Amino acid sequence: MDFIKKHYEKVLLGIVLAGLAAAVVFLMIKIPSEQQELQDKANNLLSPKVKLLTNLDLTMPEAALKRITTPAVVDFGPPNKLFNPMKWQRAADQRLIRVDSGNIGPHAVAITKLTPLYLILSLNTVTTNDAGVARYRIAVEKQASANVRERARAEKYGGIGEKNETFKIEAAYGPTDNPTNVVLILNDTGEKASISKDAPFKRIDGYLADLKYPPEGKTWAGRRVGSTITINNEDHKIVAINKDEVILSSPSDKKTTIKYNAAAAP
Repeated sequence: MDFIKKHYEKVLLGIVLAGLAAAVVFLMIKIPSEQQELQDKANNLLSPKVKLLTNLDLTMPEAALKRITTPAVVDFGPPNKLFNPMKWQRAADQRLIRVDSGNIGPHAVAITKLTPLYLILSLNTVTTNDAGVARYRIAVEKQASANVRERARAEKYGGIGEKNETFKIEAAYGPTDNPTNVVLILNDTGEKASISKDAPFKRIDGYLADLKYPPEGKTWAGRRVGSTITINNEDHKIVAINKDEVILSSPSDKKTTIKYNAAAAP
């Protein structure tokens, strides 16, 4: 203790010097570390490491572009009638009918009756000459013909093997002056038709149509193919009449098929 008391200044100075030496050693170690850290930070700032870009996910923008190219359709039809309310029209009987394709226009035309039109061939008389050769008087009725004069009953004369604009006489069976039947070959189809005085040949070649259009209270009787009916101030031509339907053609050549409901017809 006496030594410390006598030399405490030297002891303190030694401690300070030791501390200073330790500090110098610490600084010699710390300074290079700090310099390296600063250098690394500078390098990172000046030459940063850039990550490669990955493929972009364009699903959402592509979907948005697709929606833009598709026009939006706003339907204010049934049951919403805000901007396009349902139109109604007063019929000839004063009742209100909804204006749509089923209630107005050619689809609203109804068939009330279809009448068959026949080709009728009848054996009227048979005459023979002095040589015993028979000549046959055959009545022809073309009810469906477009030519009005051909619709009336007309008589054709001919013998076996002779041909006219409607048929050819192929054969006759039975007595010469009173055959049981005469066989004809029809020019249009090539079919054979057997006729006698009591049994004429009949074939349906077309139809007459009776039509009605309730919205305007119109009716048309006995209309043929080629006839014209007026619906809502527009002419429609009958282009075909079959056993269960009528086909109409508008000025724009749009076809409308009307089915015949025999049970609902008056």
